[in-house]
Amino acid sequence: MVKLNTDLIAKASVKARKQRDESLAIYLKKLTHLYFSEKNIDQIDDLSQCRNLSVLYLYDNHISRIQNLGFAANLTHLYLQNNYITRIENINQLQKLTKLYLGGNKISLIEGLDKLELLRELHVDHQKLPVGEKLLFEPRTLAALSTCLQVLNVSGNSLDDITELRILREVMQFLASDNRLGDMKAVGAVVRTWRNLWRLELNGNPICHKAKYRDRIIVMNGCLAVLDGKEISDTEKKFLLSWKEAKEAKRRQRLEELEKQRMGENDERNILNSKELPPVQPPNGSRWSRNPNAIYMMPGLVGQRSKFDAILAKSASQPVTAADRPREIFRRSNTDLELSFSKSQAQLPQHPTVGLPTRESDPEAAVSHIIQAS
Repeated sequence: MVKLNTDLIAKASVKARKQRDESLAIYLKKLTHLYFSEKNIDQIDDLSQCRNLSVLYLYDNHISRIQNLGFAANLTHLYLQNNYITRIENINQLQKLTKLYLGGNKISLIEGLDKLELLRELHVDHQKLPVGEKLLFEPRTLAALSTCLQVLNVSGNSLDDITELRILREVMQFLASDNRLGDMKAVGAVVRTWRNLWRLELNGNPICHKAKYRDRIIVMNGCLAVLDGKEISDTEKKFLLSWKEAKEAKRRQRLEELEKQRMGENDERNILNSKELPPVQPPNGSRWSRNPNAIYMMPGLVGQRSKFDAILAKSASQPVTAADRPREIFRRSNTDLELSFSKSQAQLPQHPTVGLPTRESDPEAAVSHIIQAS
């Protein structure tokens, strides 16, 4: 069991202190960088004398808990990858921390970082999680990091969705290799919101096997410069963005044509399917309004006969549905009656209309007489 404390630092710094001719207290006070990686350390002990410490390397050890770092107000870089840490704790006091490396631990929830307003890089890749589990994110922590975090490494954590990460609007580099991302639309919805994104790593995900994967990802964000470790040339980017614009213009034109066609069909359908016509009222003061037995016929509209015939012809060519069957029977009955009436009129002898009013002498009386007689 190895503890990181001032005694361990004293043993490791004998040669350096002799060269500088410094006491341990002065050496610890001036210390800014501390290298204790791969030393089988399993516990962080009292380091309160190292008040100017800014960089601490403790990767590849056996540390299971983050503790006793509250003194390090000037700490900017903390390397704790490849340990046995199960929870992010006791870090909120490190107000000047800009880079945090926690990859290769046993952390299942990203939390406890809501006070780190200067954090620029967060590396939590390849956590040793139980089978079937994935890395989770605390909403409060994501909200706090949304205005400062620029680099996020979540590779190898069985992630199948990154929608909740779209809140991190300042992200410039996003590393998410070796996960389970397979929904191109979901990934695109997030990538499009990161206006400063220039590096994206997605290799090792199911999404990489989609048709034209690289081309589709590049056109999602015009700022991308590196995708899956391969630089995106200006020629490639310009060609793909032009292709995207042409495709979008063609799609918009097709949608407009379909919309116009749909509106035209709706107008015709409304005309043909209208079951009730507005009642025709005779002019006020006319003899038809005074005589309830008189039949009033509305005069035809000038220039509308051809349109009516076209609509009638189209209606006749359409198959008769169950809803339109009574109307069709009524129409055919009227047609048969008209034909019978025409034949009977043709067989009647022609007689002069003696004593009957004519259109020249009394037009209104003539029309009334004809209607009443019929």
